[in-house]
Amino acid sequence: MALNKPYLDIPGTVIFDSDMARQGYWVNQFCMSLMRAENRKRFLQDEATYLDDWPMKAEQRKGVLERDYNTLLSLGGNVYYLAKLFSTDGQSFQYAAALMTGMTEEDYREMMIKGGRSPEGNMYKKEQ
Repeated sequence: MALNKPYLDIPGTVIFDSDMARQGYWVNQFCMSLMRAENRKRFLQDEATYLDDWPMKAEQRKGVLERDYNTLLSLGGNVYYLAKLFSTDGQSFQYAAALMTGMTEEDYREMMIKGGRSPEGNMYKKEQ
């Protein structure tokens, strides 16, 4: 029996719950492997070959290779695990967050300094 998940009704929001954790298990395990310097080196030398060690779905693999963090989130990636990937690329959390919101890094930084995004459009559909 499926659990009641009222949070699925929030547009543009991916909630990392137990179902998402199961779906993204191999993506997240791959990301955690990047905590070791030798693994980061192997990955950066030949990304596709390194990914062969991880039995993730084709769209997850494509998301990693294209650094499509929004797709990875929707396929069970956890942003804190994905941080290992963008850190391996020498990118900051701020850079990745800007990319995921479709903003420049400078615009994202300014928005956050001013208090963050407006909740407009991010409420339950029934509240709009």
